[in-house]
Amino acid sequence: MTSLLLAVIYIAFISLGLPDSLLGSAWPVMYQQLGVPMSYAGIISMIIALGTVVSSLQSDRLNRALGTGKVTALSVATTALALFGFSISRKFYMLCLWAVPYGLGAGSVDAALNNYVALHYKSRHMSWLHCFWGLGATIGPYIMAYALTGGMGWNSGYRIISVMQIVLTAVLVLSLPLWKKPAGAKEAAGGRALSLREVVAIPGAREVMLCFFCYCAVEQTAGLWASSYLNGYKGVDAETAARFAGLFYIGITAGRAVSGFATVKFSDAAMSRLGFGVIALGIAAMILPLGNGASLGGLILIGLGCAPIYPSIIHATPAHFGAERSQAVIGVQMASAYVGTCLMPPVFGLIAQHVTVALLPVYLLALLALMAFMHEALERKTAKRNG
Repeated sequence: MTSLLLAVIYIAFISLGLPDSLLGSAWPVMYQQLGVPMSYAGIISMIIALGTVVSSLQSDRLNRALGTGKVTALSVATTALALFGFSISRKFYMLCLWAVPYGLGAGSVDAALNNYVALHYKSRHMSWLHCFWGLGATIGPYIMAYALTGGMGWNSGYRIISVMQIVLTAVLVLSLPLWKKPAGAKEAAGGRALSLREVVAIPGAREVMLCFFCYCAVEQTAGLWASSYLNGYKGVDAETAARFAGLFYIGITAGRAVSGFATVKFSDAAMSRLGFGVIALGIAAMILPLGNGASLGGLILIGLGCAPIYPSIIHATPAHFGAERSQAVIGVQMASAYVGTCLMPPVFGLIAQHVTVALLPVYLLALLALMAFMHEALERKTAKRNG
């Protein structure tokens, strides 16, 4: 039963990743058909992100009331409905309206599944779980491309993903009897949910929030601006720069597959530190005057370094803060991650526009240094409490 439930969770994370890259892949066609400026994609993205932050912060309350299985099924159903709404939208304001349930559904399922796996499965499954998310995020654009090149239009691309989410919702509903807590588990159920103020007051909570903020800032800034850096500053041709920017995400996905095996030998803290070190090497390769080949390789190294950090810190949450508080803390971690995703790439965009894109490695290095410092502070505070 445990293995069957794990398979369902893996499928759920593939499904979670499927819609994440749809807007970016379809927008060059969407904005022209909708008759809006190209920049309006940012409005939809921000609405989705805001909904995700809100639902992440409510994940503790929802999980205590409904349990992980029901929260997951409800969240995926909400996302499926939102994607269907996208598929029937003909006006920009309709996309904005459907973006609200889109974000609300995504945040709840992300926090709920991460907490469940952190509580009940070994660290390798957390790494592989996020590898499967990457697989879904990679497949999504191919489905959209199939719809576009086949003459069906971007609406059909969203409809295909919506149908897949509806099927997953049915699977999740049928799997509800499997979502039983193993004997001896301390997963929070019932009782009073912690408020945001109470969570932030827990020793180590501020540090882990900053860790997640910085991690997503590094990942998203590198992914968004790497191609512009390589082309505009290093002089790499646009096609090669775009290809290596794509390899950055492939590096994260492949790195998480390998990290799952490495966790057999190394602790969550050691895996995070390994990731910090590999990112530092990648940044150094971009900064030092070693030629374009080193810069391209450095970008891939940054992706590989990102791979173990996110799943390792999440998996360590019950050990750091206690199983009864892990859902509340993970919800706040997810919210911090989404804030970092929304805020920091545009901040670098302003730097690139008004100063120079050449500062990308320096920007990433500053975020990495803060993340590593906060991680070590987290380890010290939680070790003192648990010791």
